[in-house]
Amino acid sequence: MNDKNEMKSLTLVKLQSAVGGSAAAFRAHIELQPAGGPGSKIFPPTYDGGKYATEGPRYADIGGGQKEISGYDRVLLDSVQSQANRNELALLAAWERGELKLPVITVDFAGNDLPKTLRITSLEAPHRIADALLRDSLHPTEKVAFRKSSVGKALDQVDARNATALFQHCPTALVFGLWDSTGPKGGLGVKFARAIISEIVGHDVQVGVKTSSRLDPAQIQLAAGPLYAGKGGEWTLNETEALKEKGKAVKLGKEGKPSEANHGNVTPTIAKGGVFISRAVQTVVLSLTALRRLSFPLNSKRPTPASDDAARTALAALGLCAATLAREQNQDLRSRCQLFPTAPFVWELLDEPGTEPKKFTLTHAEALSLYQEALAAAKKAGLPVAEAELVLMPSPQLIELVRRSQELAAKQVEDSETEGGGAK
Repeated sequence: MNDKNEMKSLTLVKLQSAVGGSAAAFRAHIELQPAGGPGSKIFPPTYDGGKYATEGPRYADIGGGQKEISGYDRVLLDSVQSQANRNELALLAAWERGELKLPVITVDFAGNDLPKTLRITSLEAPHRIADALLRDSLHPTEKVAFRKSSVGKALDQVDARNATALFQHCPTALVFGLWDSTGPKGGLGVKFARAIISEIVGHDVQVGVKTSSRLDPAQIQLAAGPLYAGKGGEWTLNETEALKEKGKAVKLGKEGKPSEANHGNVTPTIAKGGVFISRAVQTVVLSLTALRRLSFPLNSKRPTPASDDAARTALAALGLCAATLAREQNQDLRSRCQLFPTAPFVWELLDEPGTEPKKFTLTHAEALSLYQEALAAAKKAGLPVAEAELVLMPSPQLIELVRRSQELAAKQVEDSETEGGGAK
């Protein structure tokens, strides 16, 4: 490999040149295979009705021509939204380990005697800094609702031409997108498009089957019942001890079968489930064009090229860092769907049309270093960055809403156990 084509690590100078120039985007195409090896079954996410998100018919070359065969051309294995969440969680994990500095706003429910304590950050909240959980919390020192605090009010003024407050308090919102639909303007709240997208798609899809069954080592028989609903969510075989309804003993579940209490054998069943694919492909695109639409004025003055370029470079570095850290988690997407790359992770810079894209590598350590250097350069250019975590206090009404929800959830579990929630 000659020096002209040799891949090098992406440095801050190269990133600054790309952002400040006319380059369109960084992209990465990663081919993956199931961790179990080529040809092993994986399970995509399911949507309404238990369906997979499939696209297009599947064709094969038969008798010298393309003919449609069973299966699908593609299946969605991980959506853009899901990938954004994984990227943010990768950043959260690095922040918690002290590997990077990042503005984070947290709602902490500790100390409120809830059945289950909660601590939710702006990297986990669905609407990021504009989420209702933050909106319905109180600023710790100003003792007012978050959106009425100095930080919250600043968010009411942001837009693409004045994104400085978001850069200061929640830069991930500028990378992964934001719609301030829960703020004072409702659905007319400001919107920021995603600057980075990632998606994983499986190719040449053949739908498989899944089975379910259980053998009871105690060999409990159906005729050993019926089981009756007892007090406190328990069950009983004694009809006289059972709960009564209109003077009659209440059977567990519908028929009082032992399976209602998760006892006995479960008859094997077969249903469609899982897919076989030829390969999976993850596509990541970080749009530098999208970042150039953002401006960052300082001290209520007009934005300058220096402050704009510094902020945009830091955001680009943050997006590249997030995707790099998430990639190292080996795409363990869900139960029975872990994928593994077949080649190293390479970033391509789309710069001059008609020319071969420049290629760069970026390891875990390099990605962290690149972001920290870019952040330091942004601060040197005068951009504000929140240094300390802002921990909000949930409002009394939010605490009570969460308490009631947790109690209802616990009650639903108890009712399910009483009625028999096991496999049938």
